[in-house]
Amino acid sequence: MPESRIGRSFVSAQQVADLAGVSRSAVSRTFTEGASVSKATRQKVLQAADVLGYHVNQLARSLINDNSGIVCIIGADLSTPYQARILDAMTRRLQAIGRVAMVINTSGESARVEVALRQTLHYRADATVVLSGAPPASLIDTCLKSGQHVFLINRDDRLEGPENLAVDNVTASREAFHMLLRAGCRKIAIVSSMAGTPSLLSRERAFLATASDAGIEVSVTRAGPTTYASGYDAARLLLPQSDRPDAAFCVTDLLACGFMDAARFEFGMAVPADICIVGFDDIEQAGWASYALTTFRQPIDQMADKIAALLEEPAEGTVSEAAVSFQATPIWRKSVRPK
Repeated sequence: MPESRIGRSFVSAQQVADLAGVSRSAVSRTFTEGASVSKATRQKVLQAADVLGYHVNQLARSLINDNSGIVCIIGADLSTPYQARILDAMTRRLQAIGRVAMVINTSGESARVEVALRQTLHYRADATVVLSGAPPASLIDTCLKSGQHVFLINRDDRLEGPENLAVDNVTASREAFHMLLRAGCRKIAIVSSMAGTPSLLSRERAFLATASDAGIEVSVTRAGPTTYASGYDAARLLLPQSDRPDAAFCVTDLLACGFMDAARFEFGMAVPADICIVGFDDIEQAGWASYALTTFRQPIDQMADKIAALLEEPAEGTVSEAAVSFQATPIWRKSVRPK
């Protein structure tokens, strides 16, 4: 099988062996970590490989070793700031441990998603990381049945086999309510989306339950998908009311940024003097001076480190289904009045 190419022509391991004056197996051992090969032979092989422009075809090797080194990352809305941060952290961490990331975008039609996922199986991906909200359980089951190591991030699926890594949305949402309560807010709204993902619903429910325990009625507004525009539209729905809210818990920062801009530019409200706003995720924009959003930081780097550790030293036997819980850190900025 061809293993490399120079210009339009493939360079084979046999060509390297012929130029170096060694056996084909010596070339293979030279490029196999931990294999036994003399210093002189290694030097001749590397020199020949450099002259010919030879590179090992890891995909071809995976057909023999049944270990491709590929980790598939499956997710939707990959252009959003939060998802982009996950991709950045995951791909950097995977590269650091010698793995190759294959990204599958599930934002399209279900049939196309099926085809894309089949590609990962054809390339014999060793593992799959499923980001929050996508894809459906049936596709996750396909990965499991192929023998892949599967990681679920911020999902409530309890399929047999995957590792579950989740942020403690309940604790963070409770703290978000008490932030607003301590700021003197009593007319509080939740700004959510129609996405209905497990993590977003968990934040809604925990905030509502905490408010109910405190005897405060909270409204929930969902103006569209989890986008800046939906946050803006939610403000247009809520703020013209005579009994408009004096606080909003936005289940993502992107919604919060849209909501804040509408409050300030369309309704002339001052943040936090007239309305306090809390977000969730701590995307880059949340820290911009124009927003200075009080929010909760998701421990993305810690999650990436945990996945990398499990890939390097997988647990023996059946993979635990117990979720590994991570705490979201409150980040105080200027969108909530001081305590």
